[in-house]
Amino acid sequence: MNDRYDAPPIRTPDQHLRVFVSSTLRELEPERRAARGAIEQLRLAPVMFELGARPHPPRELYRAYLDQSDVFVGLYWQQYGWVASGEEVSGLEDEYRLAPREMPKLIYVKQPAQREERLAGLIERIRDDDTASYKSFSTADELADLLAADLATLLAERFDASRADAAGPAASAPDEPGAAGRVPAPFSEAVGRERDLATLLAWLDDDARRLVTLVGPGGIGKSRLAIEVARNAGDRFDRVTFVMLEHVRDPADVLPAIARELGVRDTRDRPLSEQLGVARAGRRDLIVLDNFEQVLPAAADLMALLNDLPGATLLVTSRARLRLRSEHVFDVEPLSLPPEPEEGSVEAILEAPAVRLFRDRATAADPRFEITAENAEDVARICRALDGVPLAIELAAACIRALTPAAMLAKLDRMLPLLANAARDVPERQRTIQATVEWSVDLLEPEPRALFARLGVFAGDFSLDAVEAVTAGAPWAADLLGTLLVLVDSSLLRQRDDAGVPLFSMLGTVREVATARFELDPDAAAVRRAHAEHYVQLAVEIEPMLRGATQVTALARLEAERDNLRAAYRHLIAIEEVDVVADAVWRLLLYWWIRGLLPEAKAWMVRVLEAGLPLSKRTRAIALAYSAWVPLWQTDGDVRTEPLEESAALFREVGDGLGEGIALSVLALACMSIDEPDIERAEASQRAALEIDEVRRDPTFRALLRTALGRILLQRGRPAEALQLFEEAQAEAERSGDLFVESIALTQIGWARLASVGPDPHSFVRNLELAARLRNDDGAAYALEGLSASAAAIGDLRRAGTLLGAAETLRARTGLTDQRSYLTYQPFVAAVLASDRAAEFEAARAAGRRMPRRAVFEAVLGPELTAAATA
Repeated sequence: MNDRYDAPPIRTPDQHLRVFVSSTLRELEPERRAARGAIEQLRLAPVMFELGARPHPPRELYRAYLDQSDVFVGLYWQQYGWVASGEEVSGLEDEYRLAPREMPKLIYVKQPAQREERLAGLIERIRDDDTASYKSFSTADELADLLAADLATLLAERFDASRADAAGPAASAPDEPGAAGRVPAPFSEAVGRERDLATLLAWLDDDARRLVTLVGPGGIGKSRLAIEVARNAGDRFDRVTFVMLEHVRDPADVLPAIARELGVRDTRDRPLSEQLGVARAGRRDLIVLDNFEQVLPAAADLMALLNDLPGATLLVTSRARLRLRSEHVFDVEPLSLPPEPEEGSVEAILEAPAVRLFRDRATAADPRFEITAENAEDVARICRALDGVPLAIELAAACIRALTPAAMLAKLDRMLPLLANAARDVPERQRTIQATVEWSVDLLEPEPRALFARLGVFAGDFSLDAVEAVTAGAPWAADLLGTLLVLVDSSLLRQRDDAGVPLFSMLGTVREVATARFELDPDAAAVRRAHAEHYVQLAVEIEPMLRGATQVTALARLEAERDNLRAAYRHLIAIEEVDVVADAVWRLLLYWWIRGLLPEAKAWMVRVLEAGLPLSKRTRAIALAYSAWVPLWQTDGDVRTEPLEESAALFREVGDGLGEGIALSVLALACMSIDEPDIERAEASQRAALEIDEVRRDPTFRALLRTALGRILLQRGRPAEALQLFEEAQAEAERSGDLFVESIALTQIGWARLASVGPDPHSFVRNLELAARLRNDDGAAYALEGLSASAAAIGDLRRAGTLLGAAETLRARTGLTDQRSYLTYQPFVAAVLASDRAAEFEAARAAGRRMPRRAVFEAVLGPELTAAATA
């Protein structure tokens, strides 16, 4: 029997919904009549104060009328209204205050107006009230139209809500705090996104960030991150609504898609954003719009939506920025990569989010798979080759059923054919990485699409100057910077500043698509030529910066564009433009030397010598110098003095004094490295090099050649003279800020003192710090060898063995291992191996070979100095 009292009330036909109209009486009389007509047209009952005058106090009447009403309508213009005796506010404000908070409130303000101050204050407070819908109007007819439409929409929205309530708790849940409307269920853990999630949830707590765009290339994990944010939004919002736009192509369909998810019907009598505003009045909504990139013109509709839904926050995922002033962009980056295998332990590799994702997906594909000490390095290299892009890693991991990590790594030279497998429930455009990238490119306008294809000429990072060089004369390149930024905004390019130089880069999978499109460019040959000429000119411009205080900056710039240097110089050799490439390679001698790339430069020059082409005298001199210099550091190298003698003579003949001095210095080194060393000739050649005017005028090479002379004197048993030369070179390097010269001088100072007065580990420690800053593995190996010898000299064989083993690993990496011409650690090692502590030394040496490079640096320099030196 009692159940009937719990059911919704049943209205008799005479009980229409009541609409309470609040306004001043005289100044808005036409508008009151228009409002009454609009309400009655909908068969609703207007409740208006003058219709029911009774001998009761006004406040009691307001309260009684409001208690019996269902909707509050406020009409305001210029006057605040009469304040009764003994009252503090007018009846107009009192009516608004007495309206229950849960009662729908439709507020209409007439424009233009010269408002009384107290009315202006009331309207300002109403505008801040998140339970009221606020609109302006100009005429009584306009008001009638607005009110009729708003009431119709309000009734439809309330009907939908009541129907949802009748369906049970699940249907009403979206309007409960923290409830979600169809947030997709995640199929896996959001690996490595903990910090991103925390940042975005903090952003959602900030009322100033009402439009947040997750931007990134296809496959980077934007949608997965958005799902995680939606699931964790908690009680920040009354409702979380996830709108998937992947099948929406017409921007005009975006607002209707949002309305469908919110359960709001389009009555088509006013803009849909206004209807949504009425329907969601008083609600705090988080609306997630997934895959917005193909409907970017709808961004303007989002601004209207934010204006009409003052309690809403929009979280958008897109491959391109929306370019709205109120937009807060969150760049979704690739997953954090594991350290280089030689830098980190197996434990450090396993902790990297990219590796964790690979392991999870590979295990899902083949439960027998596990990452072990034997395959961890291969998995790390796979994740690094794939740039930490989640989709690429997932696709690669799925291949574990057919390929071992080692076999997979071997195939990654050409990535896209491998990354062509996906679950059937993944959208077609994400079944392969290529489809994912092609989707983004095809959304572009013709100009940025043409530029994207042209950028396929680049093999690595590139500067704006390089882009200008390869696009010169292209009809679509008039606004080059603007078009580049379109590609950046579309997540096809990444941009960063390197020592004040803007550099652009592509993820490897994106670059492969660009390269394939570039191959179809009818101007490809001319563009490759322009590309090569640009990198020849770069060598000219950056050569002087490789000396002195600008050295670290110049090295970083060349390192950033190293792949393009390689591609350019290989292309020039292939088209037989060998003179220009030889000159460029020679100008960058210090770069190849410091970064351990001399074997690569040598390989190019050997190709030049063996090509059978007519060579200029200077080109032959350069090629001979490189081809004969590198073998001096290789245990199986063919040490010959004749090519260096010819090289020096050719440099002298063409008037290149600095080239001649370098060739003579290398000749001196060769004289010390042959099977029967000729120390007399080595010293004479070195002193001759130092007498050349161009050498004496060049602080960097003058100091380098003086340390080479000191090394010869040390070999001849004259440590005091050698030490003086080394210290002079160090002082000169410190004055000019040349870290490379200082590093070499410190190494030789350490050896000279060790040979004469005893261990000097401080010189080797400082050398290791400088080598780390320069990324000079060869210099780091010298420092570790010196520290090993210093430790052996005082009987600390465990440290000596560990550091020597670490140095040997670095030597193996550089490929420059022979020390025949140097007085270094060999006598100390020989003495230890002949002692009864040889086993202890060898065990530590084996352990040192396995130590990650960073761990070795920290053992010598400490964590803080290592972090500063390798930053």
